[in-house]
Amino acid sequence: MPVLRVSMWSGRTKEQKSELAKALTDTMVKVAEVPPQAVTIMFEELPKENWATEGKLHTELHK
Repeated sequence: MPVLRVSMWSGRTKEQKSELAKALTDTMVKVAEVPPQAVTIMFEELPKENWATEGKLHTELHK
């Protein structure tokens, strides 16, 4: 039973998450050869100020 955890910035629409869930599930079915009902996807959305790269908050890097 594959469990995929997707961390991303807040702000994606329900439709975008649905499209992403479908694409990820389809890929797992094809590559890992598992049935779609075995694939679980969890979206974790965090604000940009909770992400940092090279010591800089993403609110500063991606204005």
